[in-house]
Amino acid sequence: MIEDLPAPPGPGRPKDPAKREAILAAAQSLFLNNGYEGSSMDAIATEAGVSKLTLYSHFKDKEALFAAAVKATCETRLPRKLFLLEEGRSIRQVLLELGQAFHELANSPESIGLHRVMVTMATQNPALSRMFYDAGPQLLLQDLEQLLGEAHAQGLLHVPAPAHAAEHFCSLLKGGVHFRLMIGYDDALDAAEACRHVDEVVTLFVRAYAPLSSH
Repeated sequence: MIEDLPAPPGPGRPKDPAKREAILAAAQSLFLNNGYEGSSMDAIATEAGVSKLTLYSHFKDKEALFAAAVKATCETRLPRKLFLLEEGRSIRQVLLELGQAFHELANSPESIGLHRVMVTMATQNPALSRMFYDAGPQLLLQDLEQLLGEAHAQGLLHVPAPAHAAEHFCSLLKGGVHFRLMIGYDDALDAAEACRHVDEVVTLFVRAYAPLSSH
């Protein structure tokens, strides 16, 4: 449900990026700790140390703020540079670095908590669930699809269906531990176990999508 909006602020004054960051940080904290419905715009403004007017000058409603918080989390943990094919870096090295960052994000307490919130909201607010998916997982898959498409074009991998391959890669990286974390059955892998898991996934993936000339 969208909360009532106050009158929009007058034009002319530029938005303060530091306040925007404070708002996003407060939103991330409250959404995770109190859930979506339990986090009001008033509470987020108070946590961020800004007025409600300032809050609404940056985000038109709570749904827009939620989507921005999800997107910001993904961009912080999975920066754009991880999706670039740069000279001097093999495709295996690119996938290892990306895989490690994705595995850490997907299985982090913050991500697990957010996914639990969305499972709760799935039947109550399916529009919000779609907004969450579009702002986070979908953007990640699109970036990964583009990366794999470029690797295919350069002959580094044979990936005729990069969208499917992107989903394969993410699913392999999550592994069984992600579901066990979701239901509180197990603890996260330690650093050594996580590195070994990502290395095994990348080895399998590169072998499965090796250029045809290397088969």
